[in-house]
Amino acid sequence: MKLNKRILSLGMAAVMTVPMTACGGGKKADEAAANVNLPFIDSITLSTADQPGDYTDLTASIKVLTNRTDIVDTVYKGYAEQFMELYPNITVEYEGITDYEESLKLRLTTGDWGDLCFIPTSVNKSELSQYFAPLGDFDTLDGIYNFCVEKSFDGTVYGIANGGTAGGVVYNKKVWDQAGITELPTTPDEFLDALQMIKDKTDAVPLYTNFAAGWPMGAWDAYTDIVCTGDPDFKNKMAHMKDPFAKKDDMTGPYAVYYLMYEAVARGLIEEDPASTDWESSKGAINKGEIASMVLGSWAVQQCRDQGETPEDVKYMPFPITVNGKRYASAGGNYGFGINNKATEDNQIAALLYLKWVLEESPMYADEGSIPALKSAPLPDVLADFEGVALLSNVPALAGEEDLFDQVNLESEVGINNDDYPDCEILESALYGTKTLDELMGEWNAKWTKAQETLSVEVTDVQAEAAAVSAGADAAEADAAGTDDAAETDNTAETPGAEAAE
Repeated sequence: MKLNKRILSLGMAAVMTVPMTACGGGKKADEAAANVNLPFIDSITLSTADQPGDYTDLTASIKVLTNRTDIVDTVYKGYAEQFMELYPNITVEYEGITDYEESLKLRLTTGDWGDLCFIPTSVNKSELSQYFAPLGDFDTLDGIYNFCVEKSFDGTVYGIANGGTAGGVVYNKKVWDQAGITELPTTPDEFLDALQMIKDKTDAVPLYTNFAAGWPMGAWDAYTDIVCTGDPDFKNKMAHMKDPFAKKDDMTGPYAVYYLMYEAVARGLIEEDPASTDWESSKGAINKGEIASMVLGSWAVQQCRDQGETPEDVKYMPFPITVNGKRYASAGGNYGFGINNKATEDNQIAALLYLKWVLEESPMYADEGSIPALKSAPLPDVLADFEGVALLSNVPALAGEEDLFDQVNLESEVGINNDDYPDCEILESALYGTKTLDELMGEWNAKWTKAQETLSVEVTDVQAEAAAVSAGADAAEADAAGTDDAAETDNTAETPGAEAAE
C-alpha cells in the first residue's frame, strides 16, 4: 500500500490575480480595503470590568477561523463570550475548519474567510501584506510580544501568535517508568534505546507517528534548526548553506533529527499500520498509556491531558539532541493571528480589539500550556523537564533576505516547515526499505544546491568553516595547556545569546 500523503502546495503566485471581496458588516465591501487606516495594536487600550477602553461604541460582527474543531463550540465560544461582556456591541463567531491548510489557501484567494484567522503556513512572508492588515512596527512589537518575527516582513508585523511551543516530545511517564527508564535520553541513539525498552517491556506503542493525519509529521521539521544546532540564526544560514542535510560526526544538525525518525520506523518502534493512525484518538491513547510518546510541540500536552483520566501521566521532554554538551529547545509561535485587510473598517477594528484581548487578557495560553504571547508573562508548568535547557527563538533574517529561506525551500521542493510534509517520504522509505537515509538526504542536498543555483544564492560551506574554527580552538587550548600546567581551562562557557528556560 502506498503511504505517500504529501500535499502539493498551491502556487500562491499563480492566484494573486484573483479578485478579493470583503466580508462582514460595516462599510460596503468595495470601500473597505483602500479606506481603512487600522491603528497599531500597541496604540489601543482595552476595556476592563472596571474601566472602559477604546472603541466602546463600536458595533460589529466578526468571524474567526480556526483549526480547533474540537473546542470551537466550547472553549473558544467561552473566550468569545468573555470578550463580549466587555464589548457588548461586538459579536464574535468562530468557524472550525477540518482541512485547515488546504481550505484556507483557497479561501484567502477569494477574501471569503471572515475577519480574523490563523495564517496558513503556505503564505510566504513576502505575501503577507496581500492578505493581512499591518499590526505594527516590528521593532516596537518585538519588545512586547514573543514570536513577532515569524509573521513579519520588511519591518512590519502582520500576524501574532496567541502563544508558542517548545520543541520536544510528549510522553507518558508511567509507561517510561514501567520500561525501567530512569533518565530521559539526550541523544538520538539513547532515545532509540529507550523506545526499544518500551517495546520489550510494555504493551504501549513506543513512538506514535500520526502519519495518516499528515500535519503532525511536520513537527519533525520544526526541530531542524535551533533544537539540533543551538543556533537561533541557523534557518537564515541554511539558505546559503552547502549540503545542509549532510551527516555530522557529532550527530547534530537536520540529519540527526531525520535519523531518529528513520531508525524508529526501520526498527519497528512505531505503530503497526501508520496509514490507519487517528489524531483525535491518539490523544486519549497516550493519556491511557497505550502510546508511550509522540513528537509534537508542547501545545499538544494539554490536549492529551484533557482526553483521559490520568492527565498527570502526560509529560513533555526536550528533543534528544545535545550540541557541544548543551541542550536546546526552539521557542516557536503557534499559528499567527492575521486580520483580513479586505474586511470593512469596523470589522478590522473589532478584530484588532479581540486579537489584543486574546493575546493579553484571555486564559488561552494558560489553558493550552503555551509559552505566552506577552513577554512579561510566566512560562507554563508544561516545561518542568526543561530545566537547564536553553530556550531560544529564531532571529530575523538580514535586510533583503527576509524571504530567502522560503524561496530556496519552495524552489527546491524539499518543503521544510510547510504543508508538503517531506517527513512522509522518510517514513515510507524506512518502512519499505526503498531508500536509505543517506540516499534521501543526498537527494535533498542536490535539490537544495540546484535551487540555490537557480536563485543565484551565494553558497557558504558553513559546516567546514565551523570545523576549522573548532579545530583552531582545540589547538590553541592544547597549546595553552602545554605551556602553563597550572592554568585552569573552562570548557563550559554559555553559548552567546542563549537564555536558559526557567
